[in-house]
Amino acid sequence: MAELTYLQAVREGLAEEMIRDPTVVLMGEDVRLGGVFNATPGLLDEFGAERVIDTPISEMGFTGAAFGAALCGIRPVVEIMFADFLGLVIDTLANQATKYWYVSNEQASVPLTIRSTVGAGGRFGAFHSQTPVGWLQNLPGLKIAAPSTPGDMKLLLQAAIRDDNPTVIFEHKLLYGRRAEVPDAGAAVEPLGRAVTRRDGSDVTLVGALATVEVALAAADLLADDGISSDVIDLRCLRPLDIETLASSISKTRRLVVVEEGPPVGGYAAEVIAVAVLAAGGVSARRVTSPDIPFPFSGPLEDAALPSAQAVAAAALDIVPL
Repeated sequence: MAELTYLQAVREGLAEEMIRDPTVVLMGEDVRLGGVFNATPGLLDEFGAERVIDTPISEMGFTGAAFGAALCGIRPVVEIMFADFLGLVIDTLANQATKYWYVSNEQASVPLTIRSTVGAGGRFGAFHSQTPVGWLQNLPGLKIAAPSTPGDMKLLLQAAIRDDNPTVIFEHKLLYGRRAEVPDAGAAVEPLGRAVTRRDGSDVTLVGALATVEVALAAADLLADDGISSDVIDLRCLRPLDIETLASSISKTRRLVVVEEGPPVGGYAAEVIAVAVLAAGGVSARRVTSPDIPFPFSGPLEDAALPSAQAVAAAALDIVPL
């Protein structure tokens, strides 16, 4: 296995799928030059202008075109520079792509993948720092992938491209520089919807996704200093949730803290807690989220708005007896 950054894993995952399947095409603003974060450099030279397509600055327009292409045997991968702009393509997702299998009486699937950059902490201000889970989470037929490591970035992207359902894959901008081993070409690609346990414990279950997995792991280290043992679960997919893995951990610990970068209303933290209660019965649960405000541009204020390991550890100490 090679060691790559999260950003390099995006390119490698795309390139391998474009080699494996000639129906895979990449579309988006400036993708021929590599995109705003330089995730796709060199793909134009490798695959040509018919498969690496620069688009006008019209997210609704080119995502609609990708939806039509998906109905005609193409597997489009659409890059939306910032997930804050996903509001522009909600109609294509909510009223077309996620409904077509149903309204066509299961005659046509929509293998459309949307890649989009999410997350705060980079001083991008209120308009370029959101992780809009709540906009998408209640769309039947949509899958949402949320990789936290370079290896998962590659494999979940490949799983999304191969999936016959419309899928949004979030790429956290603060993770782009993270470096780790990434599976080689031809590695097994699991279907979307499987979480993974990053750390085993028995006293409390800590759950995160994307960059908050690192927060949860740091909180587990703090809790260990107090003799508290933590299960740390990386969701990897926000829709569908891996209920089996969550239920197994929560049934063991009976205590749950979910950490989410984003407002407390309508996010995955609330959904995980609901799943926990339904699956495991009486559970002591807390969630640690950002405040119910837009992310500030000010560095100190933005840092204060992000969930911290200390806040997660404090929430756990509130429900774990010492």
